[in-house]
Amino acid sequence: MDDLAELPLLLAARGVTLGAPLHHVAETGSTNDDAKAAAKEGAAHGALWIAEAQTHGRGRQGRTWSAAPGSSLLFSVLLRVPCAPARVPLVSLVAGLAVRDAIAHALGDDAAAMVKWPNDVLVRDKKIAGVLVESSLAGAKVESIVAGVGINVHTRDFPPELAAIATSLALEGGRTDRAALLAAVLAGLERDAPRVLQRGLGVLQARLSQHDALAGKRVIGEGVDGVARGIDADGRLLVEAGGITTRVASGEVRLMVGEG
Repeated sequence: MDDLAELPLLLAARGVTLGAPLHHVAETGSTNDDAKAAAKEGAAHGALWIAEAQTHGRGRQGRTWSAAPGSSLLFSVLLRVPCAPARVPLVSLVAGLAVRDAIAHALGDDAAAMVKWPNDVLVRDKKIAGVLVESSLAGAKVESIVAGVGINVHTRDFPPELAAIATSLALEGGRTDRAALLAAVLAGLERDAPRVLQRGLGVLQARLSQHDALAGKRVIGEGVDGVARGIDADGRLLVEAGGITTRVASGEVRLMVGEG
């Protein structure tokens, strides 16, 4: 846990206000659940929860997130930004891009890390990070948004079922300073989340297009099988098949490695 001790100083040096107050524990059920519970009690914008291990960590669609204690960077940050409910899902892409940028910097290779719609970050077609965004509404008003992130940092040995599809900063030869990594992610979120929530994804589309893991590649998902053609201003994946473009608003798609 000591490698995160410098986080407040790094955030202050960057002028980042996200990350305070900071709640750092050895183990919890889920940092997202902790953040959501605190949000109901009035926790402030920017509050941060970090855990060395999660007993009920999860990703999208109820998938579990499993990691040895201290091997990953597991955190959730609370956002209170006025916005239309329809824009909340865009935070997954905003957070994904912030994580991508931080990982690319840690690897010293801007082209190595890519955003995989809707919520993953890949390095050389292997998953290195995932994002889970959840929100609380009061009628048509967004009361709070929780952005949860898991990044594989020190892991060198994955279970057999993950070894071919997962990687980590350690395996990729990147810097494994978790405080610097987290400070970079929070800086990106603070810069981009309010802009996207208030103005739409268009403000980030050029950067997303540059770092889109799926663009030009064959993808398969529920009801779609074609070539990914980018992400539109509403955060939908564009998939072309037989001259027809389908806009996929949610769900999962599988990247067919080596096909395009």
